[in-house]
Amino acid sequence: MKKIVVLILISAFLSCKSKKNGTTTVAEPYNRYVKVAVDEVIAIKTNRAYDLGRRLLETCNTSRFKTFTKNEATDKVIQNATVEKITKTCQKMNNRNGKFIDLQLIEVIHDVETDNYQFRYKIIYEKKYFERELSVVVNPENKVDAISTKEVPKKPL
Repeated sequence: MKKIVVLILISAFLSCKSKKNGTTTVAEPYNRYVKVAVDEVIAIKTNRAYDLGRRLLETCNTSRFKTFTKNEATDKVIQNATVEKITKTCQKMNNRNGKFIDLQLIEVIHDVETDNYQFRYKIIYEKKYFERELSVVVNPENKVDAISTKEVPKKPL
C-alpha cells in the first residue's frame, strides 16, 4: 500500500510541472545619452565647440568679446552671452584661477533623442588650485545650443 501511495504522489508531482515556452526575450535598457569617440563625431561639430568655447574664455584674458553670429549659435545663446554677464563671470574666474591657457577635451556625449552632442572640456588655467569644466552643446544644425562652466570638486586622495 505504501508503494502505491508513493507512486501516486510522485506521478502527481511530475504531472504538475509547468512547461517552458522555449524562447524568452530580455529587453535591453534604453540609454538616451551615449558616450561617443571623438573620431566618430563630425569635425565641424568638434571644431565649432572648441572654437566658441575657447573664444569665450579668451575674453577673460583680453577683455574683448566678439559676439556670436546666427550661424554659430542659437538665439538663446546669443541673448545670454552679454558683455556684462561674461565680464562678471570672468572676474570671478580670473581671481580664483588666474589666466586662461587652453581647453582639453574630456568626453563627447550624444543625446539620441535630440541628436545633440555635448562636449566636455577641462579648462586649463595658470593656477592649479581649482578645477573648472566647460560644457558646450552643439545641435544638429551645427550651432551651439548651450555653453556653461562649473567648478569640479577635488577628489580626495
